Amino acid sequence: MITVASVGDLILDEPDPASFLAPAAPLLTSADVTVGHVEVPHSTTTVQQSTDVPAPPADPAALTALADAGFDVVTLAGNHVYDAGDVGVADTVAHARRAGLVPVGAGATLDEARTPAVVERGGLRVGVLSYNCVGPRESWATSRKAGCAYVHVLTHYELDHASPGGPPKTYTFADPDSLAALEADVAALRERADVVLVGLHKGVGHTPATVAMYEGPVARAAIDAGADAVFGHHAHIMRGIEVHRGRPIFHGLGNFVTVTRALTPDASSRSSAELNEWARRRKELYGFAPDPDMPAYPFHPESRNTAVALCRFDGEGGIQAGFEPCWIDDLGRPMPCGDTAQGRRVTDYIEGITRTAGLNGRLVREDGRVLIQLHAERAS
Repeated sequence: MITVASVGDLILDEPDPASFLAPAAPLLTSADVTVGHVEVPHSTTTVQQSTDVPAPPADPAALTALADAGFDVVTLAGNHVYDAGDVGVADTVAHARRAGLVPVGAGATLDEARTPAVVERGGLRVGVLSYNCVGPRESWATSRKAGCAYVHVLTHYELDHASPGGPPKTYTFADPDSLAALEADVAALRERADVVLVGLHKGVGHTPATVAMYEGPVARAAIDAGADAVFGHHAHIMRGIEVHRGRPIFHGLGNFVTVTRALTPDASSRSSAELNEWARRRKELYGFAPDPDMPAYPFHPESRNTAVALCRFDGEGGIQAGFEPCWIDDLGRPMPCGDTAQGRRVTDYIEGITRTAGLNGRLVREDGRVLIQLHAERAS
């Protein structure tokens, strides 16, 4: 039996990154395999390739802090991985390996990006795949271009009432060919790994509880193809939990360590027009402004609720799943809470957003732990 820990987004863009990881390090190092999503490039390049508000590259040395805190595998398939161009992708992969981490989801070509990470623990081979479901197209790898593995999600707006110009209904779904590629990757990995994990960069950012139409079908397709667990990230806020065929789907693990001032405009000329516009639109679109007392944490106040997903595998199909509730403190550090008053509040929050999203995950609080009933899935 081995334990896999997984967390959501990681942005280590402040001095002394190890200090932000220190409170959770004992929990992360106690797992046999720990997985996290590295959100931004780690490079010294000054190239900015993004067509959106670019995430400036973080210090490559910060990846060593991840390894020291217990991380083993880092997923890279996300919307910011190509913000520093080919050089940023290559540097991030190389620096991750140099730090002792196994990167997955990005590379010099699409074949490299789709190549799984495989590590062995306790006699079991654990395979991890990573896909970006949110774009932008510039971040996608091709046979001749660096970038990330991806699932192409299409969006359709339908005006379902007699009010031209009024609010439409939004339909999202995965391109069939793109989804088939994910399914083929998972099935191939299933043939050579005892445990198969899939990371999906997906969801509507900064919006409590919402799970978009495409998210369930894509995650369930990964399970149907042979995955043992699916871990979501990208929205920078927790999502609920689903169970499909006795396997857990964490629709979004929210933020873990996400400390950066890149999204906080200041009064100086250093703030770009794009950044200032983003700060304006963020409040318009998502209805919040970051806490001014936390300038290095420019995220939704509810995003301070987070968790470490914990899954145990016996290599013969047996699985237990749960999570450790965490609260992001005023310094931006995720603090494991366990069976404390704060831990119970975080667990209540996760249970509440699971219900609000109509997901079938059921939580059991047992001996100070939070477990997921893997047999309690809705008929489909």
